Amino acid sequence: MSKPILGITTYLTSARFGTWEEDAALIPASYVRAVEAAGGRALLVPPSMDGIEETLDALDGLLFSGGSDLDPELYGQETHAETANVVPERDRAEIALLQAALERDMPVLAVCRGSQVLNVARGGDLVQHLPDVVGDEKHKHTPGVFADHDVALVSGTRVQQILGDHAPVKSHHHQGYGQLGEGLREAARADDGTIEALEDPSRRFALGVLWHPEAGDDLALIEALVEEARAYRDERR
Repeated sequence: MSKPILGITTYLTSARFGTWEEDAALIPASYVRAVEAAGGRALLVPPSMDGIEETLDALDGLLFSGGSDLDPELYGQETHAETANVVPERDRAEIALLQAALERDMPVLAVCRGSQVLNVARGGDLVQHLPDVVGDEKHKHTPGVFADHDVALVSGTRVQQILGDHAPVKSHHHQGYGQLGEGLREAARADDGTIEALEDPSRRFALGVLWHPEAGDDLALIEALVEEARAYRDERR
């Protein structure tokens, strides 16, 4: 049985290769390994406003990766002092790609920043610095190190069907969801009340989580994405 093709959105950032330092479209290998361990084949998708429909024609599903903060102009806010490393080219390209994927009802799993893209693409906004709301930095206590905590899944949601009532997760984010976008519902909360996941129940598979399932031991969410991508591919054929 051939493997479904899962597109993974890439960072757009400066990177060093030996003596070279250049702008690069790249992704942590953990995303690729997780997709392949779940039974899919990963295809990296650099940010571009060109060829979106052609890109989607080649894919069976999409995983929107993590990364830098979104441009607050996209959701009508002034820039917070802690909002950093904004890459407008990536923001706008991923919003366009996501909207086009949802129009096709293509399976989508949006991780961390990716889930924020999902919320903003549907007209929602973000809390630019969660410590202002929850009073601590436990969702991103050390730069470059995942924070381990539990989430409670909302009964009846797709995420709860996949993970159960509670799940340990790995987080690394200082921003969160504000107003949820049109058609989205919350699917998980941390014990400090932070919404940790959202989903669109009108779509076959459109889930967003603030944590990093590719970095944990449980690949259930990515396995579910791969299975939905396989079914989507078979239906198209």
